[in-house]
Amino acid sequence: MELLQRIARVTKDYLGILSEESLRRNFVLVYELLDEVIDFGYVQTTSTEVLKSYIFNEPIVVDAARVPALGPASIFMQGNKRMPGTAVTKSVVANEPGGRKREEIFVDIIEKISVTFSSSGYILTSEIDGTIQMKSYLTGNPEIKLALNEDVSIGRGGNSAYGYGNSIGSGTVILDDCNFHESVHLDNFDLDRTLSLVPSDGEFSVMNYRMTQEFKPPFRVNALIEEAGALKAEVIIKIRAEFPSSATANTILVQMPLPSYTSRVSFDVEPGAIGQMADFKEANKRLEWSLKKIVGGAEHTLRAKLTFSQESHGNLTKEAGPVSMNFTIPMYNASRLQVKYLQIAKKSKTYNPYRWVRYVTQANSYVARM
Repeated sequence: MELLQRIARVTKDYLGILSEESLRRNFVLVYELLDEVIDFGYVQTTSTEVLKSYIFNEPIVVDAARVPALGPASIFMQGNKRMPGTAVTKSVVANEPGGRKREEIFVDIIEKISVTFSSSGYILTSEIDGTIQMKSYLTGNPEIKLALNEDVSIGRGGNSAYGYGNSIGSGTVILDDCNFHESVHLDNFDLDRTLSLVPSDGEFSVMNYRMTQEFKPPFRVNALIEEAGALKAEVIIKIRAEFPSSATANTILVQMPLPSYTSRVSFDVEPGAIGQMADFKEANKRLEWSLKKIVGGAEHTLRAKLTFSQESHGNLTKEAGPVSMNFTIPMYNASRLQVKYLQIAKKSKTYNPYRWVRYVTQANSYVARM
């Protein structure tokens, strides 16, 4: 699995975007890459940097705006307006028009959240899986210093099994554990939480971390199902955005399995929600409620009237649910881990590359029991 992921990453580094179209147009280049990565079934290298001296084909660049991207880079597309971040769909080897390379570096803090709510709305389990991704388009590979908030501590007791001692005291951001890319130097990490590294070309994870310390979940989810007469029942699902109004969640999807004998569902959708749709998937007896956007602080409710083909003999709450939710929130992170600054060693007085630091939170397993 690791090899397949690395091959995908190297291919994306070279082509800029990983899609059917880009693979088709760069067939010869991809063939050449695979030829160098694996010899006689043995892996030789998956480093974009090392491969540069062996690969001679130039990538044919595919226009990213026309292609639905595969993978996390696509979450930074917002409608037709491209956040500067979508420049991560550039190839690390192709030059810009005019033959010059734009000096820039991208740092993404991507967090995947898992939360389970009890039927009464209490949090039963909560966990964050985070990664700091870096993609560098800097020539000459200058040294980079990346500083995290100083109140980060690692390991429940302030010290971790890795020996990254905590000299700062009990921090407000407690990571259960973390690991770093092999190019990261941790000499000053204990003192001031800075990481120094010489980034290789292409995309890589600077740091992966896990956190089970209590945090405020971005959404509260409450779901209720109750009988409403013979062969009828009513479902009420309420979601409340608990993050600041400056952030907006997008591509929200709420799903709930219904009893197997549900024959018809009618929805009562509240006005005012942006781009919302409710649907009953008859084939797998599932209710789906999608919203395009939810602004922080907003609350939305869906009511559904169910009609059954037979009487329910058991407990309805055992035959329906749980409610699961998918979402993406750009420029928000639940762990409060932050990149305080990104320092690049200067080659000259005029050298000032672009730096992009972006945050994104996604649902991994976000479930409310009935």
